[in-house]
Amino acid sequence: MAIARGARLDRMLRLVHRWVWGDFDRRVRKLLAFAEVEGDGGRDILRAAEVTSDPLLRRLYLEHAIDELRHADLFRRRGAALLQLRSTRSSGLFNASPLPGGHGLDDLSIEGEPDHRLLAFLHVAEKAAAGRFAIYRDVVDDDPSTRAIFEEILRDEVFHMNYTYTQLTRVLPRSYRRQVWRARASRLWKRYLGVAAAVAGVLGTAILTLMYFVLLPPFAWLAKRAGRRE
Repeated sequence: MAIARGARLDRMLRLVHRWVWGDFDRRVRKLLAFAEVEGDGGRDILRAAEVTSDPLLRRLYLEHAIDELRHADLFRRRGAALLQLRSTRSSGLFNASPLPGGHGLDDLSIEGEPDHRLLAFLHVAEKAAAGRFAIYRDVVDDDPSTRAIFEEILRDEVFHMNYTYTQLTRVLPRSYRRQVWRARASRLWKRYLGVAAAVAGVLGTAILTLMYFVLLPPFAWLAKRAGRRE
């Protein structure tokens, strides 16, 4: 499968991906998180099928939505099966995954969006998901059941990636490439904003903690000294 190589950054971080999925608790949480993302994406694409005026796109969107909801069920069942093996427990620092996963369909907007923008967004998201799921499939080689799920879902992602591109070229034959680039830029920008917000939160917490331990004790000492004088 030619597309099943993953983005360059994800391939460079393959060892990190293996570390993330190598922990039992992180594996369970990521599977359950994927189930939520896939389910939400499926419901959004169902809404796209309702609002589009294109009969062919309506049928394809319905098939796409059914696939996403089935993926959510597969991830949820596998996560539940792993939970039955043993209850989750904290495994120290960085217990959550530091890497993105899934489609990023949580950024999907349906209302007021023309078909060509939605198709471009879906194409970019599904292409990224196909590459990432290919990496996940390879790094869970110690878990044949989870690997089989990624293998099955990967085939659907490649189909979704191809049909959205084909339909985009049909709907907007003259500027479909520009729409793909716009969708890719918008996706990168939203990811940047998310990372920036997370970094700002960490730095803010660190600065407040530093102020608490560095600046507050002298003021407390001065207040205590003034109280003694009085």
